[in-house]
Amino acid sequence: MCGIVGISSRAQVARSTLASAIAAIKHRGPDGNGIYLDGTGTIGLGHARLSIIDLSPTGFQPMHSANGRYTITYNGEIYNFHEIRSLLLARGCSFRGTSDTEVLLEGYVQFGPEILLKLNGIFAFAIHDKVTGELFIARDQMGIKPIYYTQTADGFAFASELKALTRLAHFDRELDVSAIRKYVTFLWCPGEQTPFKHVRKLEPGSAMIVRDGKLVRCWQYWHPPTYAPRTDWTAKDCAAELQSLIARCVDRQMVADVPVGAFLSGGLDSSAVVAAMRRTKSDVQCFTIDTTEVEPGAPEDLPYAREVAKHLGVALHEVKVDAHMMCDHVAQMVATLDEPLADPACLNVLFISRLARQHGIKVLLSGAGGDDLFSGYRRHVLLAMDPLWQSMPRAMRHGLSRAADRLDHGSAMGRRIAKAFGSLRQDGDARVAANFAWGPAGICDDLLSRDVLAASDQDDVFAPLNDVLSRCDDMPALEKCLALERRFFLADHNLIYTDKMAMAAGVEVRVPLLDLELVRFAAQVPVAWKCRRLVTKWILKESQVGILPNIVMDRKKTGFGAPLRKWMKGDMRAMMDDLLSSDTIKSRGLFDSKAVAQLRRDDLTGVRDGSYTLFSLACIELWCRNFGDAAADSSVRVEMAS
Repeated sequence: MCGIVGISSRAQVARSTLASAIAAIKHRGPDGNGIYLDGTGTIGLGHARLSIIDLSPTGFQPMHSANGRYTITYNGEIYNFHEIRSLLLARGCSFRGTSDTEVLLEGYVQFGPEILLKLNGIFAFAIHDKVTGELFIARDQMGIKPIYYTQTADGFAFASELKALTRLAHFDRELDVSAIRKYVTFLWCPGEQTPFKHVRKLEPGSAMIVRDGKLVRCWQYWHPPTYAPRTDWTAKDCAAELQSLIARCVDRQMVADVPVGAFLSGGLDSSAVVAAMRRTKSDVQCFTIDTTEVEPGAPEDLPYAREVAKHLGVALHEVKVDAHMMCDHVAQMVATLDEPLADPACLNVLFISRLARQHGIKVLLSGAGGDDLFSGYRRHVLLAMDPLWQSMPRAMRHGLSRAADRLDHGSAMGRRIAKAFGSLRQDGDARVAANFAWGPAGICDDLLSRDVLAASDQDDVFAPLNDVLSRCDDMPALEKCLALERRFFLADHNLIYTDKMAMAAGVEVRVPLLDLELVRFAAQVPVAWKCRRLVTKWILKESQVGILPNIVMDRKKTGFGAPLRKWMKGDMRAMMDDLLSSDTIKSRGLFDSKAVAQLRRDDLTGVRDGSYTLFSLACIELWCRNFGDAAADSSVRVEMAS
């Protein structure tokens, strides 16, 4: 697990530019770094190394192929590299070391881009071909490892993190107001956009070819498996197979030459991963959060984590977190993430990863993905009832939605019902997509300035989601929602923040519940076994019967978050007064100062819940100060509609 950068230029690439870009992401690779410049001086690759497999110098990067033609800079882990290595040995290949990097590189020598079809892992890499001068760049199938890219006046550049690209001499800081609108709507941005208009994310399962400083081809080499429920098995057989598969995937992802630990929240997903680890590893080190406060209506994780640790006989290390600690790190959170993701849960990953590193753990296994494969969110319960909503007259659905919106937003239950039933105003696929918008209909656009609205009036914030839904015609509504979870909520939110925050502490996070074998399996599980009688993740729970204590199986779903609503009215209020002051809002020009002030008043008095939306605006302001205001004119340029 590492950090990578690269430049394909029409002019000479300065070594100092590469060095500066690597320095911006040195936290991703504290064990060493390297730079490669080709013979023409127009191609440059950089690497910051976190040693996980093959700790010797034979694992250093950028790495050259045995025939000298190709050079790679690579971030990730290939879990099936032993099998690929055996295949290559049978074809006459020889290896200098034992790293998966060398296997990936020699695999490309043998198979070209087709090597991607053989990989099971997490990766973002670039390979330079000295003969053609091309750069081949690829990202893993589920989007677990990030890669950003930009086309500049000098050429093409890419990096593991956006902040590395800002070190380029002619980096364009023009703001993408379409993306900003999406960040406010969803609290994250679905699709390839970033806050910078000229920076994009390479999408999951995609690859590209760059030549002479220009992107010449980009394509999706992997497509998610189509939902095709099996009819030749019983629920009992399915659960048994799932139990065995989780154990196999966890075992596969424990490959490392350094100690491997795990997150343990006490929820079903992380507990299932730890239980599978415990089958083959006697000394499992687990890490969790001890928070002094939780969101009202949400159960505390810690007692469940302790119960699971005791039940499985694993060590549990706890990091105590309070409001002051979280609030003091919000600015750092935004700077680390590169994007204004409005979720304080990101900081929990940072604190746990720091604690793990203090205990000598470089790799942590996470339970991320269980909710997105097998259904685990409240919106999934609503969508499991889609046949009921379809049979209900539209007027009745709209009436339910309006009635729910009048509930007390000061209570957790009132907020949840209002949010869930808000989507009932929509029909068909629009109802599925509406579940991903955070605030009530219209609230986000009401907050935007007239200039921003004018500049993005032709933009449909739901367009990326609708594009995926257009390929899901024959699926049940719940399965359509899960497709959106995996493509967007995971890749553009959960996985991004997990990667960035863990790597800030020099820790690699792996997600065995998103192993490709499990992803294919989940596509065969009938949707009725994912959410059965309004019980989410029913089949996953069945697979853990007799393995995990009943207290974990029966507990309510809780987020990996923080009591943000309380903090916005208390510990975080002074920060909000600064970031969302009338002068600040007017000066930035992105939002309407009167609308923001009204939402703050409504939130403080309990008229409506605006805490996360307001936090999103604050994160955008922090992001602009950290990234946009570094421009020569100390402002973010916004392209207005003509």
